[in-house]
Amino acid sequence: MKPETQNSLTGTGGFDLKRLVRPNILALTPYRSARDDFKSGLLLDANENSFGSALGDQELNRYPDPRQEQLRSAVASFRNVKPEQVFLGVGSDEPIDLLIRIFCRPGTDRILITPPTYGMYKVSANINDVGVDEVPLNPDFSIDPDAFRSTSAVSRKILFLCSPNNPTANNLDRRHMTEIIASFDGIVVVDEAYIDFSTAQSMLTELDRFPNLVVLQTMSKSFGMAAIRLGMAFASPALIDIMNRVKAPYNVNNLTAAAAVDAINNREVMMRHIRDILSERTRLAESLAQINGIQKIFPSDANFLLVRMNNALDVYRRLAGMGIIVRYRGDQLHCDNCLRITVGTPDENNTLISALREVLN
Repeated sequence: MKPETQNSLTGTGGFDLKRLVRPNILALTPYRSARDDFKSGLLLDANENSFGSALGDQELNRYPDPRQEQLRSAVASFRNVKPEQVFLGVGSDEPIDLLIRIFCRPGTDRILITPPTYGMYKVSANINDVGVDEVPLNPDFSIDPDAFRSTSAVSRKILFLCSPNNPTANNLDRRHMTEIIASFDGIVVVDEAYIDFSTAQSMLTELDRFPNLVVLQTMSKSFGMAAIRLGMAFASPALIDIMNRVKAPYNVNNLTAAAAVDAINNREVMMRHIRDILSERTRLAESLAQINGIQKIFPSDANFLLVRMNNALDVYRRLAGMGIIVRYRGDQLHCDNCLRITVGTPDENNTLISALREVLN
C-alpha cells in the first residue's frame, strides 16, 4: 500500500482504519491491469481483439476504465461528494461482499444486522464464513441505540443499517443512527437504496464527520435501471482506496457505465418517475385501506408498501395464481401476516386493488 494511503488510514477523532482491516488486505499488492497505465494510443498490451467486437459498430473490444473516472465524476457531482469518496460496483451486493472480505476474518469476526432487514447482509456473511449477530428493530421498526452499547466487542467489525429499511419501508431515526455511528467500534454501513423516495436527508452529508461510515446507493430503484447492475459505496478516500484495490480489475463494464452517465446527465426522467411513484404510493395506500381484511398499511418512505392482512400467505399464493406477484414477508420478525407490495403503474395498481378485493372478500 502506498505510504500516503497508509498515513491516511488514521482518521479524525483517533479512528484507526488500519486496525480494522484484515492484515492480509493491508499487505495486498493489487493486480495492476493494462488500462491502469494507458487508456489511449496504439494499444497492443492487453491481448484484446484489435479487429473490433463481434457486434461491429460498437467499440467493445477494449477493456473498460478500471477506475471508471467519467462515471465516478458524474456520480460525485450528482451526489455532491468528491470522486475519491465514490466506489462503483456490480449492484450494492458487490460492495457489501467487499466490505465483509476487507474487514472480517473468516471463522473469527462477526457482523451486526438489525432484522427485519435486507437479506443479502446475512447471505454475504455466510458465504465468507463470517458470523452474524442480531440487534432486532423494535416492533414499530425503529432502532434502539441503547441496544448497541453492549455490541462493540472487537470481533464485531461491521454494522449494517438499512434506511429506508427493506422490507419495512420506514426511515430509521437519523439522530439514533448518528449516535450509533459515533459509538460503534467498527464500520457502520447505511444502505440507502430507497433514499430518493424518502423525505429524509441522505447520510452522505455525514461522511466527513464519521470516517467509519459507508453509505450504499444504487441505480436500480429511483433511476429504474436494475438491469445494468450498478451500485455505489461512498466513504472516506482511504476506505475507497482499499475497496478499489480488492475489487475485480474491470468490475463495471462500458455499457453499464455509458447508460449510467446518460441517466445521471438526463435525470429529469428519474425525477418525474419519482413524483409519479410517490403519487401512486399515496393512492394505492388509500385504496388498500378501504378493503376488508387489510389490517394495517405501514408508513412508507420507499417505492413499496408493507401491508398486514388476513391470511397473508394464502393471499400471496392466490395472487400469484392470478399472475400478480408480490412478496410474502410474514416469515420476517415483526412482519407476521405481511406482504411487501411494490408501487406499480396506475393500471398495475388498479389490477392489484381489484384482485385483493376479490381475494379478501
